[in-house]
Amino acid sequence: MDKLRRVLSGREENEELGLTAQVLDSSTLSYSTRVKCFVICFAAGILCSIFGTALLFLPNGMKLFAVFYTLGNVAALASTCFLMGPLKQLKRMFEPTRLIATIVMLLCLILTLCAVFWWHKKGLAIIFCILQFLAMTWYSISYIPFARDAVIKCFTTCLS
Repeated sequence: MDKLRRVLSGREENEELGLTAQVLDSSTLSYSTRVKCFVICFAAGILCSIFGTALLFLPNGMKLFAVFYTLGNVAALASTCFLMGPLKQLKRMFEPTRLIATIVMLLCLILTLCAVFWWHKKGLAIIFCILQFLAMTWYSISYIPFARDAVIKCFTTCLS
């Protein structure tokens, strides 16, 4: 359990901390608080996405759907900042293995809102929401070792 705490807090390489690092470390959230905040933020993101989907069926619900669905995905993405910290999260987001998924995901978040508010294209907004989901899924499984390879192999087997 201590190894997991060190990895999530970014101290997997350095076992001994300097004075500055100790001061900064003492002012951060505890491990249990980080996990609680992660769960709360992630759950809020999921609830926001579900709420947005329910609003889709209201008379002017397409705009609300796009906003709540996008906010839900942003909250779910931001929840991981509690586990590893915002700077480490940003560094990991733009690693070469996740770069394309990150760019597509962020682009789809922006394009969903553009499709609803500026272009007024409901069908395009739905397509961008689907692409948001797929990009977020591909991004998320990049953190699981060999998960992308397994998904690719599964799809190639099913399509062959």
